Parts: sequence; structure tokens; C-alpha cells
Amino acid sequence: MLKNLHVTGAQSAAIRSVSGDATAARGSLRTDHRSAVTNGKRLHVIPPGDTAWARRFRDVLAEITNDLGGADLLSEGQRQLARRAATISIMCEKLEGEAAAGNEIDLDLYGTLTDRLGRYFHRLGLKRQARDVTPSLSEYLARASEEANG
Repeated sequence: MLKNLHVTGAQSAAIRSVSGDATAARGSLRTDHRSAVTNGKRLHVIPPGDTAWARRFRDVLAEITNDLGGADLLSEGQRQLARRAATISIMCEKLEGEAAAGNEIDLDLYGTLTDRLGRYFHRLGLKRQARDVTPSLSEYLARASEEANG
């Protein structure tokens, strides 16, 4: 069944990881009476095929899920929000590609999507983490010495 969907074994494991494979959470429900999405065999009810954007969606969703600590720690609601965030992310990337190619884009749509993406990330608890760029004392002294000698 999976080979007809063009999903490799590694991709299948990643999909189960991202979708959360809810089998354990739902108890003894038979897997043949549940959706392939619920079982973790697919990301979509109707497979989009093996397109570049489908692969990008899987990649972005996996990264968002990892940023949140992994699929096993997420509730179904968090997984759903992560999927929506991945969808909006790739839509923004499509628009950015058009803009980079010199084509006009709908800036209102782009702004709305970007704002909505930020709200989804906020709801999921993702925060901007400032990176400490302060040099260590030894780095500061080495740089000062180089500037004085050079």
C-alpha cells in the first residue's frame, strides 16, 4: 500500500512521527477502521504526490515539530496547529519566490499570511530566542590586541 503512495520506509516513519500515530492514545481501535492520516501512514487524506512542495511541506512540518520538542510530546491540537503553520509557511515561500523572480505579488495576502503564521507560532509557544553575540573576555582581548597591532 505504501509503495503506491511513493512513500519510502524512512518517510513512513517520519510521517508516523509527525502525525503522532495516535494508536496508543486511542486504545484498542483497529487500525483498519481508521484513516491513514490517523494511523500515521500519510500526511494527507488524498496524497498530493511526490512534488517539490509536498516534500517541502513534510520538511517544514518536521522542523516545526522538532522545535516543539518532537511529535510524541504534542497534543492533537498542537499537531494540527503545526500542520497549519507549515501550510502557511510554504505559501509564504511560494510568494517570496515570485517576488525574488521579479514578479508582482499580493502584499496584502503576504502580510496576512505572515501575521497569521506569527500568531500560530505564538499559540504553539515558539518564541524568538535572542542569540548572545557578546564576545568572551579572551575573544575581546584577542581582537583588541589585533586592532592595536594591525
